[in-house]
Amino acid sequence: MELGISMFGDNHYDEQGKPQPAGQRLRELLEEVKLMDELGLDFFGIGEHHRPDYAVSVPEILLAAAAGITKRIKLGSAVNVISSSDPVRLYQSFAMIDLITSGRAELVAGRGSFIESFPLYGYKLEDYDELFEEKLELLVKINNENPVTWKGKHRAAINKQQVLPRAFADKLDVWVAVGGTPESVLRAAKYGLPVIFAIIGGNPAQFKPLFDYYKTVYEKLGHDTNSFRVGVHMHAFFGEDTRQTADEYYPVYAAQMNRVGRDRGWPPYQRHQFDTGRGTGGHLLIGDANEAVDKILQLKELFGLTRFSAHMDVGGPSHKSLMRSIEIFGTKIAPAVRAALTSTQSITS
Repeated sequence: MELGISMFGDNHYDEQGKPQPAGQRLRELLEEVKLMDELGLDFFGIGEHHRPDYAVSVPEILLAAAAGITKRIKLGSAVNVISSSDPVRLYQSFAMIDLITSGRAELVAGRGSFIESFPLYGYKLEDYDELFEEKLELLVKINNENPVTWKGKHRAAINKQQVLPRAFADKLDVWVAVGGTPESVLRAAKYGLPVIFAIIGGNPAQFKPLFDYYKTVYEKLGHDTNSFRVGVHMHAFFGEDTRQTADEYYPVYAAQMNRVGRDRGWPPYQRHQFDTGRGTGGHLLIGDANEAVDKILQLKELFGLTRFSAHMDVGGPSHKSLMRSIEIFGTKIAPAVRAALTSTQSITS
């Protein structure tokens, strides 16, 4: 199972409620991904947002910068909002990163959590579903064919045109990020694409039927079961002492939940929600290494995961605390999980 970290580039807020300069956060992100690479983590993902609480609007720019300071870690998006993007340009951008890194680029396509990109790039929200379906179809076609012939409703047609440069092995590693709808799962399975489930609320066990549905459809459509991959993305943050880590991180986490919640009409975020989420049946991995290891192994057994992504910068915790959290994940949690899985494989074989 691959173990890695995703981030959105959340800006840290000062005591007056002012976000840090975006440039500072971008430089911190590069230091953070460099550390992930040095610690031997498998992948890093960065999201796309167009809001003041996030520093990254174009993931591929940050990933290109990270390409030159890393050696082995996979570099991907988490996610690119494909509905409001041009699949041709996306493929070309990630293909170039893939070539620079000799095959370490990944493109994770998703709907995204927010809608700012639609009016910003001239798209209509009423076309939300059509745009995602059409853009994903084109991206898959570009990835599988060259030259490309395609016609849709929301973008100019392409007639026997080459999309260049091609990725390192001709095809990019393309994933689909999904929330909790069978339609999204069905779409990914139709194309035979690996899926990453965003479990950011409730009991993870509630997602089991969707995992099973994805696998059933994937196999029924005749895709190679040896290429089957499925992962989860969950909010995480680590420290030496569980209670102290939770107490120190709660105000940061709650502040971001409330910033998002004000736009969506949510009630103020409460400590009991945070503590319930941190529990055995919750969606948060916030605490010490031992708790994290147990929870990740439980998720692996429950879902048959091939990838676990610890989403680590919700609310913009300080760079120093993020570096420590990354260090704990890379030196304590990941090795323990890998050792446990290796031991289990030895017993079963």
